[in-house]
Amino acid sequence: MKQTSLCPRLQKSMDIIGKRWTGLIIYQLLQGPQRFGEIEAALPLSGRLLSERLKDLEQEGIVRRMVFPETPVRIEYSLTDKGLALESVIRDLEHWSHDWIEADSICREKPDRS
Repeated sequence: MKQTSLCPRLQKSMDIIGKRWTGLIIYQLLQGPQRFGEIEAALPLSGRLLSERLKDLEQEGIVRRMVFPETPVRIEYSLTDKGLALESVIRDLEHWSHDWIEADSICREKPDRS
C-alpha cells in the first residue's frame, strides 16, 4: 500500500476494520459471546474466511477466544474491551447506512460466500 500523509493510527485502524467481513463479524459479536458455528450461520461467508478473520481480530486484541475444557471442547468468541470500544463506530455506520444506502439496490445483490 502506498504511504500517505494520514495519521498512521487512523490508517492502521482502517486497515483492520476495512478487511472484508471484519466489520460484520464485530457487529455480530456485539450481541455477546458466540461459538464459531453461530457466527458462521449468521453471516454469508465461508468457514475458512471466518476462521482467518477471527484469527486476525484475535491477534489485534479485538476478539477473545475462550476454550472450555469440556467434552467435546467448546470454544466461544467474544469482544475484548478494545473490541467493545468499536461499538459506537459500528453503530454509527449502521445509522449512516440506514440514512444513505438504498435497500432496493442491496436486495437485488446476491450474497457472496467468499
